[in-house]
Amino acid sequence: MKDILICVAGATPQIITETMYALSRNIPPVFIRELYIITTSYGKQLITDILIKQGILRRLIEEYKLPDISFTEDCLVVIKSHDGAPLQDIRDNKENEAAGDIITGFIREKAKDLTIRIHCSIAGGRKTMGFYLGGALQLFGRPWDKLYHVLVRPEFESNPDFFYPPRKPKLIPCRMPDGTKKEISTDMAGVQLAELPFIRLKEKLHLGSNSFRDLVHQGQERIDTALVQEPLRVNLRDRSLEIGDRIIYLTPMELSLYLILMEQKLYHCRQPERKYCLECIDCYTPIGYLMGREALKTFVACYEKIFGKNSLRNSELYEKYIRKGGIPPKIIRQTISKIRREIEDGIRDKNLVPFYTITSAGSYGSTQYGLRLEKRKMVIE
Repeated sequence: MKDILICVAGATPQIITETMYALSRNIPPVFIRELYIITTSYGKQLITDILIKQGILRRLIEEYKLPDISFTEDCLVVIKSHDGAPLQDIRDNKENEAAGDIITGFIREKAKDLTIRIHCSIAGGRKTMGFYLGGALQLFGRPWDKLYHVLVRPEFESNPDFFYPPRKPKLIPCRMPDGTKKEISTDMAGVQLAELPFIRLKEKLHLGSNSFRDLVHQGQERIDTALVQEPLRVNLRDRSLEIGDRIIYLTPMELSLYLILMEQKLYHCRQPERKYCLECIDCYTPIGYLMGREALKTFVACYEKIFGKNSLRNSELYEKYIRKGGIPPKIIRQTISKIRREIEDGIRDKNLVPFYTITSAGSYGSTQYGLRLEKRKMVIE
């Protein structure tokens, strides 16, 4: 498997050679075969002048007899604004987001190649660049990809005379914490490689967005849906709700009302293009409908599903309420309250109760009722 190194860098090209040096001294050693640097237009010029034209990268490879690497100016990925202009620096929110999108897109593409192992260094560039690089690896990294930070003594950080510890130590001028200058041997630099653990989400999430912000939002939605909400199964034969491993038994009236609102969400969604329901309440049913004659017929249809079409319970329900023009709102509200109590008593994690109870929206007199649970979590059998 080929090892490639991806760095973010700005005005400190030292972190690139420091990272390559540290990887080569690791146990077991990692020998980079391809190098990519994500930077600004200013950073590209600086890296080209110092690492390539001054030959510092070549000197590192030859001095430590490292394998030759593929690295040209084409391997310098310049961050561009959303209108395509190369950025000289990253100074505002739009430029930060553009950097995030470039970094994420680059990692995403590289992670498609199963013949390479990605090594990422967050040691250089602006802090947001390192954050985006780590975030992109969380979203698209594979089990064999690695994330690092490189540590050196403060006197050697961003030191224009230090790029890696040479085989033969030498004295270089260093700025001390008190502002004075002092010559210190390069063998005192203490270059260390810190491997950073990260949570891999690639196998857990299937993300389609392009921008980093949208990817994070989409990923969070999927995590919330998958981890927080347990599946709901309505068992008509047993007249029960199965929430995870808990079973909650309801009366025929309670189950029918629950079933009406559940079917409204499952089969009459007004925004089918939405991947997740979240806070959408467009499928909620007005109290005015639930207390009317049409809803009474729907209640009877639910009774038929529960008891069978020939059951006397169906006609008894119809005859009981048809003369009243439907089921009175008081009965509807009492039924909703009873369902809530049954679910509260039946669920272990009380934080989940709002997902499964019937919730309301709107003011008194124009109240609408529905279920918050994601429809993908619902099954009727």
